[in-house]
Amino acid sequence: MAEFLAYRILIGKLTFARVPEKLKDDVKAVLIESGKPELAE
Repeated sequence: MAEFLAYRILIGKLTFARVPEKLKDDVKAVLIESGKPELAE
């Protein structure tokens, strides 16, 4: 699920603020691995 949400953030369909709290750490890790840590703020 984290990968899916990170992909949605990368393509601009979702913002990090709307990610459920339980998944924020995992999504942030995926975004950092993808070279886009600025999207996890």
